[in-house]
Amino acid sequence: MTFDSNRAWQQAAATIRTNREVLFALSGVFYLLPMLAFSLLFPQPAPPAGADEQAMLQAAAQYYSQTLPIALPFALFQAGGTLALLTLMTDRARPTVGQAIRSGFLGMPFYIASQLLFGFAYGLVALVVLGVLGLTGVKAVVSAGILLLIALGLYLWVRTSLAAPAVAVEQVRNPWRALARSWALTRGIGMRVLVFYALIFLVFLILLSVVMTLLGIVLALLMPAKPAMIVAAVVSAALQSTMGLTFVSALAATHAQLAGEPANLLGATFD
Repeated sequence: MTFDSNRAWQQAAATIRTNREVLFALSGVFYLLPMLAFSLLFPQPAPPAGADEQAMLQAAAQYYSQTLPIALPFALFQAGGTLALLTLMTDRARPTVGQAIRSGFLGMPFYIASQLLFGFAYGLVALVVLGVLGLTGVKAVVSAGILLLIALGLYLWVRTSLAAPAVAVEQVRNPWRALARSWALTRGIGMRVLVFYALIFLVFLILLSVVMTLLGIVLALLMPAKPAMIVAAVVSAALQSTMGLTFVSALAATHAQLAGEPANLLGATFD
């Protein structure tokens, strides 16, 4: 199986361009509003002045443990929205928006189960590897092991990234089979898919960094701190929402190409 990243990108862009009103409205509901609400209601505290690395890690752990009861429902809501968008973009039956949302949330438990299965397996391997390396007592060895685990995690994530389309598009209702389907579709082309994903993330990361830096300078000159924080949160959430929509469209295009779907399936106008 070959993978043409240029064709996948063109199809992903065409899908968004042709149906921008519907897709941006849905991404606003599933991505922008939850991210904005979370950032405004639960802003991450600044690290204490002069805090060491251990203190910063403890502060971060405390923050995430406190916000987990709210972050978890938000994450589930976004997962259902992602499956709904994938369904809307790729289902040959051309479902209505309501039907796509319903289908997405019906498939969400199976997708979440696949991600938990993946996370548990990877976490178990990471714990074993770090435990063995920790016995050496050599920091360089442990650091090298952490880097290798990060690289392994990225590789495994790419190979299993099409589990969501498998659930949403192919209606796979077995978490293990969804992961196996993604693994089969990406066999032999994992690095090419990784580069495709990485380029999308890199472009948006640079864009987000530049826009937020310039916006921060302007807002600091024109607004008080509180309104400036709200404006910055809105802009940041909008950019991240656009990135989320773009990646979902790229995911749909990647799956369609590797699964042998018709070239004109993506980019058609929704009814």
